[in-house]
Amino acid sequence: MDWKEQLSRLREDPSLPAGEEMPAETSEEAAKETPKKGTLHIVIDKKGRKGKVATIIEGFTCDEEELGKLSAFLKKKLGLGGSSRGGEILIQGDCRERVTQLLIGEGYKVKTSFNKIC
Repeated sequence: MDWKEQLSRLREDPSLPAGEEMPAETSEEAAKETPKKGTLHIVIDKKGRKGKVATIIEGFTCDEEELGKLSAFLKKKLGLGGSSRGGEILIQGDCRERVTQLLIGEGYKVKTSFNKIC
């Protein structure tokens, strides 16, 4: 007899007391209690871009689909181009302050290095 059969027999046993139902948290309460995963780092880079500056957001631990949605949100709010791949988002131009404000508004922890231009 495997554990699944034993469990089904226990559930059917009327001599055992019934368990209590735990109330499910609403998504808003859960979002407020748990911050987004990890700390994001915002750096400015112009290496390999013919001298043009790009804002790079690193440190994501989410899947590529969620990363793409966040990238689309940032590009739309900023009115700039960019891309997302490999666990980071690249936004064209130097927009550290605005990106920092938007990410904090979305619930992320952000560390910005304002003096690092490679």
